[in-house]
Amino acid sequence: MALLYFSYYLPKNLSNPLHLQMSLENSLSSDADVTFSILAMNNWYNFSLMLCQEEWNITDFLFLTQQSSKFHLGSIINITANLTSTSDLLNYLQLYLESIKDTTSTMVMFGCDMEKTRRIFEITTQFGVMPPELHWIIGDSQNVEELRTEGLPLGLIAHGKTTQSVFEHYVQDAMELVARAVAAATMIQPELALIPSTMNLATAGGESTQNYKVFLANTTFDGLSGHIKVKGSSIVSSENNFFIWNLQHDPVGNPMWTRLGSWQEGKIIMDYGIWPEQAQRHKNHMQHPTRLHLRVVTLIEHPFVFTRDVDDEGFCPAGQLCLDPLTNDSAVLDSLFETLQGGNDTVPIELKKCCYGYCIDLLEKLAEDMNFDFDLYIVGDGKYGAWKNGHWTGLVGDLLAGTAHMAVTSFSINTARSQVIDFTSPFFSTSLGILVRTRDTAAPIGAFMWPLHWTMWLGIFVALHITAIFLTLYEWKSPFGMTPKGRNRNKVFSFSSALNVCYAILFGRTAAIKPPKCWTGRFLMNLWAIFCLFCLSTYTANLAAVMVGEKIYEELSGIHDPKLHHPSQGFRFGTVRESSAEDYVRQSFPEMHEYMRRYNVPATPDGVAYLKHDPEKLDAFIMDKALLDYEVSIDADCKLLTVGKPFAIEGYGIGLPPNSPLTSNISELISQYKSHGFMDVLHDKWYKVVPCGKRSFAVTETLQMGIKHFSGLFVMLCIGFGLSILTTIGEHIVYRLFLPRIKKKSRMKYWLHTSQRLHRALNSSFIEDKFLHALKHNYKNYFEMKYVVSGYLLMDLIHLKDNRNKKRKPDRIDKGGRNELIKPSSFMILHTSNKSTPILKTGFAVF
Repeated sequence: MALLYFSYYLPKNLSNPLHLQMSLENSLSSDADVTFSILAMNNWYNFSLMLCQEEWNITDFLFLTQQSSKFHLGSIINITANLTSTSDLLNYLQLYLESIKDTTSTMVMFGCDMEKTRRIFEITTQFGVMPPELHWIIGDSQNVEELRTEGLPLGLIAHGKTTQSVFEHYVQDAMELVARAVAAATMIQPELALIPSTMNLATAGGESTQNYKVFLANTTFDGLSGHIKVKGSSIVSSENNFFIWNLQHDPVGNPMWTRLGSWQEGKIIMDYGIWPEQAQRHKNHMQHPTRLHLRVVTLIEHPFVFTRDVDDEGFCPAGQLCLDPLTNDSAVLDSLFETLQGGNDTVPIELKKCCYGYCIDLLEKLAEDMNFDFDLYIVGDGKYGAWKNGHWTGLVGDLLAGTAHMAVTSFSINTARSQVIDFTSPFFSTSLGILVRTRDTAAPIGAFMWPLHWTMWLGIFVALHITAIFLTLYEWKSPFGMTPKGRNRNKVFSFSSALNVCYAILFGRTAAIKPPKCWTGRFLMNLWAIFCLFCLSTYTANLAAVMVGEKIYEELSGIHDPKLHHPSQGFRFGTVRESSAEDYVRQSFPEMHEYMRRYNVPATPDGVAYLKHDPEKLDAFIMDKALLDYEVSIDADCKLLTVGKPFAIEGYGIGLPPNSPLTSNISELISQYKSHGFMDVLHDKWYKVVPCGKRSFAVTETLQMGIKHFSGLFVMLCIGFGLSILTTIGEHIVYRLFLPRIKKKSRMKYWLHTSQRLHRALNSSFIEDKFLHALKHNYKNYFEMKYVVSGYLLMDLIHLKDNRNKKRKPDRIDKGGRNELIKPSSFMILHTSNKSTPILKTGFAVF
């Protein structure tokens, strides 16, 4: 069995080759490698060193820099003796920093703990002796939990571990090293398998020992304490995985340590593929926060991202310049952006677009507050991202491949995407919805009745007849009414007259009517007129909207509607391919997803176009409700409508690569934007569109109604013509069949309160016969008769003297003790051949 020593000191020579030693402290060579890599990646070849301890080992670092001819060491400033006195330290730093400001771009500090480092920067900043363009790097590994921001300059770079390995981690890694080596030896050369009862490498031949050492030397793995490997003959190295930090401003302007990358397996792995640019000065000679340069990918989705063409010179008067490369090849994008940023811009103008919208405004605000620059491009395949053919597509694929450092659009946060990339907190909350198209239909025959409910129509006509009954009762009971007993009037107000008045007021008929004469009747008639005014006003206000025709559409209750789960009769619905909506349907309703796959579309505008196409290519379109609501609001034809209950509540977030240090910063900033009202401002700006149905340009077209809209009225008029014929036939039947039978009876002949015409028809023959009988028996000579027809006909009879030589005016005929007014309707004197016996033929009307 191999024996391992754990020590905090430098390794010592061991006689037994199987006695291994593992150091429990960070290797100075690892710190040197990390610092050297930082300088090399930033091309900071001119550097100086600052030492805070007299005997600090910088041999490994100097060895690395001396191996490359590009590096130039300026000065080694040892401030160990000057740390006790502030004035001495100030003078010393002022002297050396002034001498190196023109030859050195970077200062690397070794052997300085955080307290000494903070004191150095406080003094140099207070007295203004620090060169503003100088980069500062702490070469020693730091404990991240102990890093502070007070008194440190922006742009300072440090490296360290987030957690310190404990002793148990080293023991477990050492045991795993031996186990892995034995396992490898057993698999490759089974004859070397160790059996404790038969073999001991310490006393066995040298060949077995050397073979085992080879397997130990070739065994490497990532353990709990770091990357484990064997150096030399007996040194077990645990190379820690460091994180590289940079002091920057947080979203609210306070200094904050931001992670830039990590040190793994002897190389730096950057989070964004970029490093901070050189610090710049304020007008007051204070340093600017270090600016990052990010590449941002987006996807066109209204109203979050719009595009329009650039001007003739290739610039954007408004919005952000973005590229539409139609590819996600990182090399092609690098070449395009390098060309775009260079002095000779040869990027084809057809690849340039101007991007603007909700998300672009949010991106500009983030860039301003977080102090970064960005290059913007449109995702090549036009997809949000899904797992397809063994890899991620769309926005997710670009983030995972390192092509983009950030994805800003209507990017839905779902489980599948969150497992492979990072999302910020949602900046927009939404859900999934269903979009359908409305269709205008011709108004049915009875559409003119729709403005009022059938109960209202019934109530109006019941109220009309009740009002007519009360008008008749009030008129006949009043001493001033239009009745035979009321002031001896020539006309009579009957129930038919009351109906005529009520119908004329209701429908605004201008024909002559017989109004009531009593005060109560007139008050009730005016009250009925007010009632009709409000009813007809309501009817007229709703008539235009109803007569246009009913808007029919696919009535869907939501995602659980049977039409979606059991589609029939060619019902077609779909969504956007590789979107969160498709992922939701695939996970929740596999059978539905299998059916709708044939109807899925590449993008949201395509789905809307399929709905509005004549004939329709889709009956329903499932997508984010935030996008559907916007499409409804801008629909000029007002034919789109969202139906059903929302489902699958989700949010839009900014996509970032996995383990991105910017995730928490952007999330915090988005929360502040929400609380401060900035997100509401964006919503009002891009969603404040006049809703469909309230646009003035749509009203004129909507209210243009043709004959088809009033077909019901024409049909009603034709039915009225037919009913009038039936009414005429009914009049003849009553006149020829029922009236003669009633005349033969002595009862039921007084109908004056109901209908004057009916009363006249029942009583005219009786009065005429009685009058002629009187003429024959009471008068021997004929009269000279004069009549005047003006409204009511008045007849004056001039009589000769009778047998008693007494004049008499037969203007009234006694009938059953009542005086009845006689009105001749026609009068004619016919002479016989001998001209001696005149025959009087006349007709009478009784009112």
